[in-house]
Amino acid sequence: MSRSRIAFLLPALVAVALFAGCGGDDDDESGDSGSEATVSLEDCTPDQLETLDPGRLTVATDKPAFPPYFVDDDPTNGEGFESAVAYAIADQLGFAKGDVNWVVEAFNSSYAPGPKDFDFDVNQISITPKRAEAVDFSAPYYVAEQAIVALKDSDLADATSLADFADATIGVQIGTTSQEAVDASIAPSTPPKVFDTSNDVVTALKNEQVDAVVVDVPTAYFLTAVQVPEGKTVGQFPAPGGDEWGALLEKDSPLTACVSAAIEELNESGDLPAIEKRWMSDVTNAPVLE
Repeated sequence: MSRSRIAFLLPALVAVALFAGCGGDDDDESGDSGSEATVSLEDCTPDQLETLDPGRLTVATDKPAFPPYFVDDDPTNGEGFESAVAYAIADQLGFAKGDVNWVVEAFNSSYAPGPKDFDFDVNQISITPKRAEAVDFSAPYYVAEQAIVALKDSDLADATSLADFADATIGVQIGTTSQEAVDASIAPSTPPKVFDTSNDVVTALKNEQVDAVVVDVPTAYFLTAVQVPEGKTVGQFPAPGGDEWGALLEKDSPLTACVSAAIEELNESGDLPAIEKRWMSDVTNAPVLE
């Protein structure tokens, strides 16, 4: 997570943090989604796919949609990591950019059981066994690390290990992989403070209600660059079991194998690593904490 989300919007040229999934995600370990590609992309063309709107592809994400995942709060422009990934998947499936329709789906409702008003959702949603009981996941398109953010004038700003946070009050968003990561990897003497929204997490840090917050690394980068410039990304550490993000689909969707096949082809061709390098490489340089 995770985003899964923040209510701050800034001008187009200003990068804004996304918390939500922000690294946004569930309190179960990431696990195999069971959605390995088992079809050929030759069997995954628009005339063969059972999409919500025949001949078109409906893709969902939350709103606001923040950098580095989206740019200018506009998923349709193809700018930002997840916007670019969605259009790359669409292209592999034979859909032109004009055949992709974007809809809004709140992070926390995306993995609820039941019918979906989209073909797939990209929103920093971690693949977890619990979620996979209610929805399908594609093959993963990104693996996120977790980051610790503290205020620059805090004693924790110069921390060099996870043990330095043993007595800290740490803020996290409820239902996220970040929450699990704090419990499993840091195990602070005081249980983390859990907030309903990522916006509340940001406010708690700014108001010094917590000593530090844990989010995914890309979110931490933009949080400190824009939302909390007085904050510092102290370091990063892996989420227990890894934190793989996948496209989310309705349970037993006939599209799952084709979306996975598209992602796997993008990986093999080098296109997906190139998209990640363009949009994410600058945000993943925080020191590693052990």
